[in-house]
Amino acid sequence: MSSSLPSSPRIPNRTASAKTSTAVVQRGPHWVYRLFFLHIEPFSALVGWFYAFCRPRTYLQLTHAGSRPDEAQAIPIGTSIVLTQLANLYLLFAINEALVLRCTADLKVWRTLLVGLLLADFGHLYSVHELGLSVYWRFWEWNAMDWGNVGFVYLGAAMRIAFLCGIGSGESTGSHEAPSHGAKSVKKQ
Repeated sequence: MSSSLPSSPRIPNRTASAKTSTAVVQRGPHWVYRLFFLHIEPFSALVGWFYAFCRPRTYLQLTHAGSRPDEAQAIPIGTSIVLTQLANLYLLFAINEALVLRCTADLKVWRTLLVGLLLADFGHLYSVHELGLSVYWRFWEWNAMDWGNVGFVYLGAAMRIAFLCGIGSGESTGSHEAPSHGAKSVKKQ
């Protein structure tokens, strides 16, 4: 049988607590990423929402003038529904970037959301393939919609890839490197 002896109180290890350690406090993404993902790109998505929802004829004209309905014709119901759904997705895109990313400096959250948006970039680029392969590289022929559908998507995808690769993040790959300008050292005692 075991006896019920009171356990001895724990004595703090004074040598361990006297040591100081250095921790890296992450300030969040570099200001260039914050500017682009929290301000520029959400504003651009709101422009897409405006044209898809408030100016659907202009949206269709700029996307592909040859297949848009004539001014005298009503926009087909199916097309109107799809444009409203697209506008809703532009709004969701803007909210996710501007609000969700603004709520955290946690790089894991940023990476997770930006991976999803990078996949959407590839889908967005694929969506214009019926205009011909030249739409992807003949920028001198682009109208405002092409600049948004291709050029700006290239920029957004490039920014996401750079972020996901850690470019400009100041994160070190070695365990003995000093923190960069993107983080500050704090001594724990």
